[in-house]
Amino acid sequence: MAPTLVLTDFLLLIISTLLLVLLVKSLRNSKSKGKYPPSAPALPIIGHIHLLKSGLPTSFATLARKYGPLMQIRLGAAKFVVVSDAKSAQEILRTFDTDFASKFQPGPTNYHIYEDSSFANAPYGAYWKFMKKLFMTKLLTGSQLQRFTNIGEQETIKLIKSLLNRSKAGEPCDLTAELTEVTHSTIYKMAIGRRYSNNPSQAAEIRKIITYNCENDDEKDVMDILLETYKDADAEVKLTRDQIKNFFMAMEELINHPNIFKILREEIDSIVGNNRLIKESDVPKLPYLQAVAKEILRLHPPSPFLRRLSNKDSKINGFDIQKGTRVFINVYMLMRDPNCYKEPEKFMPERFLGNCTEMKGRDFHYLPFGRGRRGCPGASLAKSLLHATIGALVQCFDWKVKDGEKADTEATGTGYSGAFASPLPCYPITRFDPFQE
Repeated sequence: MAPTLVLTDFLLLIISTLLLVLLVKSLRNSKSKGKYPPSAPALPIIGHIHLLKSGLPTSFATLARKYGPLMQIRLGAAKFVVVSDAKSAQEILRTFDTDFASKFQPGPTNYHIYEDSSFANAPYGAYWKFMKKLFMTKLLTGSQLQRFTNIGEQETIKLIKSLLNRSKAGEPCDLTAELTEVTHSTIYKMAIGRRYSNNPSQAAEIRKIITYNCENDDEKDVMDILLETYKDADAEVKLTRDQIKNFFMAMEELINHPNIFKILREEIDSIVGNNRLIKESDVPKLPYLQAVAKEILRLHPPSPFLRRLSNKDSKINGFDIQKGTRVFINVYMLMRDPNCYKEPEKFMPERFLGNCTEMKGRDFHYLPFGRGRRGCPGASLAKSLLHATIGALVQCFDWKVKDGEKADTEATGTGYSGAFASPLPCYPITRFDPFQE
């Protein structure tokens, strides 16, 4: 009898403890009287991970259709609020922009070796304001921005020459790898004044370049300006690789839509002619090229999410958002909203012809480069490179996909960024050689 009594007492103790915990939790919730965003039923320990059956953008979009445009998600121990509508995005990015001006770092912060020194992820404060001012007044303005544009044009010319050689030899190329190389070289040359070279001694080369830049006053690049600021005793206190995918996603869409490819080429020919390569200065006279670039960024944004961290308690779209809440704004879903875009999954550049939608984030259904204080400072430069590269590849070549009729534009993987299909093997067929005399 004694063992049975002990077991009964033990079970009663467990049940009483659970009831007490539930009672305390209920009392706390009733006292707070908060109205928090809804959430899907979660499992112990893993939270909502079991509901993520594809990439995060599409999984969050599916859950938002069921639980609402503002919802709570738990991934393991990490809790987030996911925003999936333009109204809530506008409140966060404009009405309460200062309250959500910080960004959380994805992944365990203990393993971010630069911690808060990263401009992209730095908390909203004196350091971030100083770096933003540096970017806008020295790195991405006036003659420096023009120099960066010229670097992009130089790298595009190198790409065209490489593809012309492949075309003459009848060789296929991996357009994904070619455009990745161009993007790397462009970023390296803008940052440290040298082209990218894929070799094991890259780190040693970079150290030499930084030492050289400290001792010489040649034409300034990003490294020069940052070092100059570092040495300034009176100082106040990312083109990213994600953008690489925009170039080859653009070509994949154009290869898959020959009618759009033809309209774009005809526009370029009518304005630029057939005796020189397209330049960035031609773009204002090429509305269809601009529309193509906008549509590419709508369907394939540099990042499918904007990350924000609430600096204080706020109320968004009728729901309470507590200080310290990590917020995902699902740009992927905002820019595929059927209430705003007709046939949102379809590649239709015409939707932007005569449309007042701008890339500066004034329309909260269109946010490829973010909005507000944490909007991408390099948006103008990224647009410039995208226009020039797409225009040159359309102007100079016809494209034939190797072993298939269409390129694969479907995103794959389950990660944060929404992996893209790669590689893109195809044959460049010379149509116009701007270097032939």
